[in-house]
Amino acid sequence: MTADVAVETTPEIPLWNDPNHPVATRVDALVAAMTLEEKIAQLYGVWVGASDQGGEVAPHQHDMEEAVDLEALLPTGLGQLTRPFGTVPVDPALGAVSLMRSQARITSANRFGIPALAHDECLAGFAAWGATAYPVPLSWGATFDPDAVRRMAAAIGRDMRSVGVHQGLAPVLDVVRDARWGRVEETIGEDPYLVGTIGTAYVRGLESAGIVATLKHFVGYSASRAGRNLAPSSVGARERADVLLPPFEMAVREGGTRSVMHAYTDMDGVPAAADETLLTGLLRDTWGFEGTVVADYFGIAFLKTLHGIAADWADAAGAALHAGVDVELPTVKTFGAPLVEAVTEGRVPEALVDRALRRVLGQKAELGLLDPDWSPVPPALDGVDLSDPEALRGRIDLDRPENRELAREIAEKAVVLLTNDGTLPLARPRRIALVGPNATEATAVLGCYSFPRHVGVRHPEVPVGIDLPTLYDTLTAEFPDADITVARGTGVDDGEVSGIGEAVDAARGADVVVAVLGDRAGLFGRGTSGEGCDAESLTLPGAQQQLLDALLDSGTPVVTVLLAGRPYALGRATAESAAIVQSFFPGEEGTAALAGVLSGRTSPTGRLPVSVPGSAGAQPTTYLGARLAQASEVSNIDPTPAFGFGHGLTYTTFAWSDLVAHAEEAPTDGAFALELTVRNTGERHGTEVVQLYLHDPVASVVQPVQRLIGYTRVPLAPGEARRVHVEVPADLASFTGRDGRRIVEPGDLELRFAASSTEPRLTATVALTGAERQVDHTRRLHAVFTQEAVEGV
Repeated sequence: MTADVAVETTPEIPLWNDPNHPVATRVDALVAAMTLEEKIAQLYGVWVGASDQGGEVAPHQHDMEEAVDLEALLPTGLGQLTRPFGTVPVDPALGAVSLMRSQARITSANRFGIPALAHDECLAGFAAWGATAYPVPLSWGATFDPDAVRRMAAAIGRDMRSVGVHQGLAPVLDVVRDARWGRVEETIGEDPYLVGTIGTAYVRGLESAGIVATLKHFVGYSASRAGRNLAPSSVGARERADVLLPPFEMAVREGGTRSVMHAYTDMDGVPAAADETLLTGLLRDTWGFEGTVVADYFGIAFLKTLHGIAADWADAAGAALHAGVDVELPTVKTFGAPLVEAVTEGRVPEALVDRALRRVLGQKAELGLLDPDWSPVPPALDGVDLSDPEALRGRIDLDRPENRELAREIAEKAVVLLTNDGTLPLARPRRIALVGPNATEATAVLGCYSFPRHVGVRHPEVPVGIDLPTLYDTLTAEFPDADITVARGTGVDDGEVSGIGEAVDAARGADVVVAVLGDRAGLFGRGTSGEGCDAESLTLPGAQQQLLDALLDSGTPVVTVLLAGRPYALGRATAESAAIVQSFFPGEEGTAALAGVLSGRTSPTGRLPVSVPGSAGAQPTTYLGARLAQASEVSNIDPTPAFGFGHGLTYTTFAWSDLVAHAEEAPTDGAFALELTVRNTGERHGTEVVQLYLHDPVASVVQPVQRLIGYTRVPLAPGEARRVHVEVPADLASFTGRDGRRIVEPGDLELRFAASSTEPRLTATVALTGAERQVDHTRRLHAVFTQEAVEGV
């Protein structure tokens, strides 16, 4: 390490730097030694961008905040560095050098030598230039494969940790309540159990790599009215408890997450950032969470500017601290001078500052940032000659082959085949008409939090940094003997129709049409999907439906392929397309995955994490609707989906049989044991996803008609059969009763084994007996599945 990044140490180790003492003891000693200004400095971050020349990070000038003077701030310390890699394009090696030098400056500037905790986005991979762009969370949900998601998250975490990042702002555990919401692509789906299991797997993977996972957005953000971003949320206590909170509860209990980000929204007039019953009473006192609560960006200031519950910045800071927010992000605003003044004047108790500080310093101690041998040199630069930073350019690879292999695995498992009349897989077509705005668009596979779409679009002079083959590229490789004609037809959302005639001519001259439609990810209205890119209806953007209808009229079979961030109503194409293939922003390996499914090189195994609507205007609706939410004769709006949650076809067929319930009754504190056989009756290898839904015919409060309580993937060779066993705890029948307590009621239940929410295969009618039973956060959360081969097949 060069002299300019050396950190001075003294022969005597202060108590807070001595790892031989318990963390709490070290933290108490450090808190007692700090001034008020030094304490508060640990509770905020500064938004920075790393230098592409290896110099120190520079404060990011954001249009919502005034410039920050690092020189003035650093003598008292700095709690966090915000998005050093995710703010401007920077070569990873030079970015690591930049962060290293900045950490050295930070530690040398404050008298306790405390480094900052660096965080970055990792919603669909590490949001850094040149890092692997994985599929978006909605694709994670489509895999129904927690283990694959865990392995992906571990890889993301290792890359982040290697360059000096400590915390990742993911996963999003918001449950989709309205598909018009722009951030649907960032979610895992519309079912709380699917969101909870996949999200918890992501947390485990990220934390296994030493990265602090951050659950967001706690809670209710996705329930905004009319699907508008940052709009009021109308959520009752029961919907909050039974739909929105369970994924967070699962991730806290089972994932080992060390951070939670509050939501922007309010519930019944109380903003999440100022909700003590949520951030302290529920999260900490009930669930036992011991990590840090961080602000969503500018969320504390919003208590004054958007919510109107604070008169000034000090009021906002005090309200957030009192509620249980520990860290202001992305930059200093309310937790700086306004909070110092408020504490000095007695408006905010210093004890609240100390409470948050202990959590922040405790986390830094656990990360090794207070240890005497801590070094600002990240693992990727350990032992490297740093005398010539420019010579390091290209040294760190954040898109290694093993990353891409994981990205391809997730992308392939997430492809959902919605319909197929036998056209797929394509049997070596001679002429293919490749039509649509996303057919030759390289970034059509990326979500709004991928680096190229989130940051790169503001730097068009910088190469994208990763290989992004278009679907044209991968289809050309997949079908080398085919004549592929390309016609754009129309743009994603420009409404242009002048190219539709050319597209139809191409279709008429082809054996098959592959129509590649969908979204363009962006931010705040600069896309058709993404944060702030909400939809008025679920009609395909622009003139894409008009293009699709014209292609259907051409007389040539049309395979509709969707690269999108949300589900769309497809009109007559639902019934008239030869096949429909749905992919939710599948990442850099996405077009290869799609080409493999179209050719039959791989068999689709994805299942819908969100319902595909039957009509564009029947929102908000999800499969979790109660009886009144279903189609009826007293309304002219039919919310029935075209394809229900959990739906997905394969290139083979399966038979389900021999359901056995070992007991038809169990006490309210008991469990049911069931088993069934699943057999591949087709001629190709395939994976069936056995989904288990609970139907409660009579309950003391209105229930969804059904809800997912378990699932398992069953891979089968042709002719192979497996016996699937499942234990279903009575706890899974619990819900929030009339008095707000979670209860298990006696009575009849239906356990539906299904291929989707609309395709039940086998049903067991069972009964819970005995007294009503109250359960809490220690209840069992999972049905336990096991599988065994059926002999003699």
